Amino acid sequence: MSDFPHEEFADALAANDEYIKSFKYSELTGVAQRGLAIVTCMDSRINPLSVAGMKSGDAKILRNAGARVTEDVLRTLVLATYLLGVKRILIMPHTNCRMAMGEEADIHALIQKEHGVDTRSLEFRTVTDQREALITDVNRVRSYPLLNAGVVVGGAIYDVTNGKITPVDC
Repeated sequence: MSDFPHEEFADALAANDEYIKSFKYSELTGVAQRGLAIVTCMDSRINPLSVAGMKSGDAKILRNAGARVTEDVLRTLVLATYLLGVKRILIMPHTNCRMAMGEEADIHALIQKEHGVDTRSLEFRTVTDQREALITDVNRVRSYPLLNAGVVVGGAIYDVTNGKITPVDC
C-alpha cells in the first residue's frame, strides 16, 4: 500500500479545508429531492445542477465521456429509480464534445501515436451523429426492463457556448 500523494493533491486538500468551514449540506439525504437524474459528460464546462436550476441534494448526476448510456449507467439508474427517489431522467450530451469529433479508431490511433499506449481493448463510444446517438440512448433507457415503472426519460443537448439545453424528440 502506498502513502497518499499529498503533494500532488495539495491544492484540492487546501480548498477542502476552506470548504468545510462553511459546509452546509449535512442535513441532506441520498434521495434526489426533485426526483431527477442527469446523465451527462465529464466535461468540466458543464455544471449539471446549475444548468437545470437545481442545488445540491436535488438531483443525481451521472457523468462519463460523451454522456453515453453504458451498462454502468443503467445499473446506477436502476438503483436511483428504486432507492433514491428518481422519477425523471435527462440524458444530456453537449456541443463541442471530443467524443463526437471523430471515429473510435481515430481516438485509439491518437493515443497510440502521442503516448505509445494501445487502447483498442477499450470502447470509448464515440459518435459521428450526436443527435442519433442521443435518441438511441434515450430509447435504451426507456426500454430497459429493470427500471422502476413510470420513470420519464428525455434527451437534450447542452450548448457549451451559451448554456442552453435544447430538447430532442426521441
